[in-house]
Amino acid sequence: MSAQQIAPDSANEASSENISVASPSSKQEIQEVADSISTEPVQEVLALVEGEAITELPGDLYIPPDALQIFLETFEGPLDLLLYLIQRQDLDILNIPVTKITQQYLQYIKLMRELELNLAGEYLVMAALLLEIKSRLLLPRDEEEDGEEEADPRKQLVQQLQEYARFKKAAEDIGQLPAMGVDTFLLDVEMPPIPQTKKPPKIPLEALLQAMQDVLLRIEMHSAHQISREPLSVRERMTQLLELLSQHPELDFQLLFNTEEGRAGVVVAFLASLELVKEKLVNIRQEYAFGPIQLVEKLEMEVAMEAGETGETGENTATDA
Repeated sequence: MSAQQIAPDSANEASSENISVASPSSKQEIQEVADSISTEPVQEVLALVEGEAITELPGDLYIPPDALQIFLETFEGPLDLLLYLIQRQDLDILNIPVTKITQQYLQYIKLMRELELNLAGEYLVMAALLLEIKSRLLLPRDEEEDGEEEADPRKQLVQQLQEYARFKKAAEDIGQLPAMGVDTFLLDVEMPPIPQTKKPPKIPLEALLQAMQDVLLRIEMHSAHQISREPLSVRERMTQLLELLSQHPELDFQLLFNTEEGRAGVVVAFLASLELVKEKLVNIRQEYAFGPIQLVEKLEMEVAMEAGETGETGENTATDA
């Protein structure tokens, strides 16, 4: 791209020179294109005061050099700026008035420089592209070998704008979706435990009756052993023997056992007689071998004498020690 195509003034001069040397038919076509494109400057509304639009700043308005400047219209790139200029004026994106859009685009760049804002290089590249397209539209188109005219120089730019508009619309649609942590929030919800019920199996009645019969048979085979409490204790039987000896000083040992009480009664009577002998309350006497055994009550004097002898023996043992 040459410098003549980048600069607006040089582009206009080049276009006028080309028009002067072109054929009459070419001049007429160029004049029709120039008439169809409005070159009037677009007046932007700065503010509304009581319903009246203000397009120019008052001459006596003083703005300090260090005043706060706020610029609300920001664009993500040159395509975004072009799309904004086209949509703001309801222009057909397939038939872009390049001269009008180029003028507004250059005014925006000039405004950015006046506000001392840094512009990326892609904005300047787009400005050069617009000037090139504008120049090519003003010049007559060359016919190709097959007789077809040269393609519209705006075609590639229109395709880029259409593709950018689709992606921008998709991004806006995605941005309107509810965002996690902003529009929607997660709730910690605990589900109550769900009881799991099992259906009973389908069992025929005959099987239940057979199982019940087997249980009854097992009960009969394994009878539990019942432990019964003794009707008499050893201490009670000792008391009974002492009462009998108080009435009868001598008792036959065989008469102490009652066969009606069974084996437990014999054991209790035998243990009771042994406890009485151990406590030296009775004596057991047998006059000859294999003779009858008799239970004889000790007199109180004998019990006291035995107790005294036991005490003296203990004292002598302690003295010897």
